[in-house]
Amino acid sequence: MNKKVFSMFIASMLLALIAGCKQDKPQAESNDESSEEFVSDSTVYGRCGDGTTMHHLELITDKGDTIGYNTFDSDTETSEMAGGMHVGDRLAVIGVMGDDSIMYYRKCINLTSLFGKWAGLDRTFEIKEGGVVESAANENKPYTEWRILNGHLVLSMDTFDIYILGSDSMYLENKDGIYGYKRLTKEQ
Repeated sequence: MNKKVFSMFIASMLLALIAGCKQDKPQAESNDESSEEFVSDSTVYGRCGDGTTMHHLELITDKGDTIGYNTFDSDTETSEMAGGMHVGDRLAVIGVMGDDSIMYYRKCINLTSLFGKWAGLDRTFEIKEGGVVESAANENKPYTEWRILNGHLVLSMDTFDIYILGSDSMYLENKDGIYGYKRLTKEQ
């Protein structure tokens, strides 16, 4: 074999080896031009049904199904209720199937109680149906949208746990602290 043929043979083998070793890196899933990873939401939405009692929640889902959730009765598991349960109110429920094959709610957020105008030390905003938030015009980073994601309240890009949701006050918690808000009436 002459040197020229041998050199071409070695070069083609190296190219084949390099091409075979090259791997495509997996692409991270993106959410509409955002760099956030896609997170699946386990929240079920609906209305509080007539069959709701102190330890049982009847949810009439947006799809028309009826789901019964019990509260946890053990010291190791808890059911969180934010905003109370009133027949006809709009709810966001995060449920879990228990070892006993009974459906329990881990967290229930009364969206009807969440809707309204709220004022804190540094923000004033109104949470409306349909994922809309209207903020005061003079805010640096005004909230413009909201959603519930796996039991957390997401206001634009900020994620909170609902610490307390009452008829006249709301406390939201995140890694930076607890933020208190009072409900404003239509006259305020």
